[in-house]
Amino acid sequence: MNMNMNASSRILIVEDEEKLAALEADYLHNAGFDTTILADGDAVIAWLKQQNVDLVLLDLMLPGRDGLSICREIRSFSTVPIIMITARIEEIDRLLGLELGADDYICKPFSFREMVARVKAVLRRLQVQGADYRSESLLLDADSFRVSAEGHDIELTTVEFQLLQVLYKQPGRIFSRSKLMDLIYQDSRIVSDRTIDSHIKKLRKKLAGLAPGQELIHSVYGAGYRYEPYRQDAG
Repeated sequence: MNMNMNASSRILIVEDEEKLAALEADYLHNAGFDTTILADGDAVIAWLKQQNVDLVLLDLMLPGRDGLSICREIRSFSTVPIIMITARIEEIDRLLGLELGADDYICKPFSFREMVARVKAVLRRLQVQGADYRSESLLLDADSFRVSAEGHDIELTTVEFQLLQVLYKQPGRIFSRSKLMDLIYQDSRIVSDRTIDSHIKKLRKKLAGLAPGQELIHSVYGAGYRYEPYRQDAG
């Protein structure tokens, strides 16, 4: 997998709607990517085992094999980034719950500019992780619920710290609100999505004081939240 985004990255588009696949390819070409289109789910695994590719755009509903089983099998032999595409936004929570190993999700209908931005973001994120930014000097102290970076620190509430710790341990992974609720509130109390959103909002505000100019916790529309590693050299 070529992780140098200055070179031309190769994208596999797995989409059976011919016009949609062509538009995806056009927008990606204009952004400097090379693309290959496959319309039949049955052809994907054999193709990937023979070809090098930097990212897969994988539709959920396909003739032949569906996107779920394809994603699972890809993960059995490859770490290539996968962005799954679904026609139903309510499906995303279920997909996240299945923990398929996809790197991002896009819901139809979508803006093609947004699609290109998501592709670039996933590739950039993997570049950052490859550069080992986890030696990021962002330190979490579970005894005091304090977070420090470059000589400065902040104090978090118990829930804020637990949320950050879950996200921090798996940078780039998207956690749905329901998954975060299950991990944080293990006493089976009833909480709403808004409760998680409220805690995340407060956590972001505190982190902004620790890491000015950096958004460490990102919202993924219709999906949940993910953590982007702290960059010591930012700003």
